[in-house]
Amino acid sequence: MSQADRSLFNFFLIYLRLGCICFGGPVAHLAYFNHEFVQRRKWLDAATYAELLALCQFIPGPSSSQLCFALGWHRGGILAGGLAWLGFTLPSAVLMIGCAYGISSWTEHPSKLLDGLLIAAVAVVANAVIGLGKKLCPDRPRLLIAAICALIAWYLPGSLTQLCVILFASLIGNAFFRQFIPKHKAHQSLNLHCSAATARACLTLYAALLIGSVVMLNTTNSLALYAHHYRAGALVFGGGHVVLPLLHDSLIGSGLMTEDVFLAGYSSAQALPGPLFTLAAYLGAIGAKIGPAWLAGCAALSAIFLPGILLLVGILPFWNHLRKQIWAQAGLIGANAAVVGLLIAAFLNPVWAHGIGKGLDLILAIVAFTALYRYKISAWIVIPICGLAGLILS
Repeated sequence: MSQADRSLFNFFLIYLRLGCICFGGPVAHLAYFNHEFVQRRKWLDAATYAELLALCQFIPGPSSSQLCFALGWHRGGILAGGLAWLGFTLPSAVLMIGCAYGISSWTEHPSKLLDGLLIAAVAVVANAVIGLGKKLCPDRPRLLIAAICALIAWYLPGSLTQLCVILFASLIGNAFFRQFIPKHKAHQSLNLHCSAATARACLTLYAALLIGSVVMLNTTNSLALYAHHYRAGALVFGGGHVVLPLLHDSLIGSGLMTEDVFLAGYSSAQALPGPLFTLAAYLGAIGAKIGPAWLAGCAALSAIFLPGILLLVGILPFWNHLRKQIWAQAGLIGANAAVVGLLIAAFLNPVWAHGIGKGLDLILAIVAFTALYRYKISAWIVIPICGLAGLILS
């Protein structure tokens, strides 16, 4: 093994370790990255880290995984960025595929276990709604946008509604939130190198695959499962929790999956380290129609992460100009408020509707939520306890 190969392998191991210990969701991941690469290893300064974070939050896709890729790219080039993503994602993906095999093969008490995991999902999503609401809706105008978007998404469920809601909120944000944007903010150049030809190729591929995924959504072709995942990854703003309503409406509405199995996987993903988007590995494996389940899980995982990476590489040559535009930043404020509204609607239906069936379910959900929100107990502790409670109490 050459010195360069050893260096890349060590680079992969650094991110693999992070993928094994990064519990807590995207906000916690950002703190882990800051400690590891800014404070401990000093691979970049705080200002550059903040700029990379801004870039990843500005475009659709899983922001913590995109930042992981960008940090690797900044340090060692695009190949290092790919290894960074692989190392960070691999542990959670393997565990989620294992969950799919377990739920598919365990026939003795699966419904009781699922009941407990669905109750855990109620607590987890309620905690996420409050956390995102505090961050993305800190004032009454944004709370109002979130409430309106939640009502629309609740009364008119569907993936098209969600897209229209985000677009509507972006237009509202552009019209009313420009005063929130600093007009004379200093910007540094990023140490990410990409040719204009490569960027154009990535944007072209992103658009072509998005069009293809929309065409295949209503087909019975086995590729439809991956089309749903690609479309979700291409259009998600706000991190992993927002993938819940997008994937739910797509997969359940098309009959590719049942409510209980979907929500059980979502709940299980909360208890694992790494990116929440590895839920796709579970969904692909458990919904596989042809071929080995693990291979279908890997395909779905690739489909949901690919658009965010393509956009990150493709938008880079235009970022220095785009990030200075007040209209773009104001529109993002409105879109982020819509994200909270979509999550509220998802909490009401399907999470609450399918998780709470009797008084004992409500009591267990309140206890789990209190543990998460009030006492800051990790989800990887709370969720298995709920699953066990489901086995005992159901």
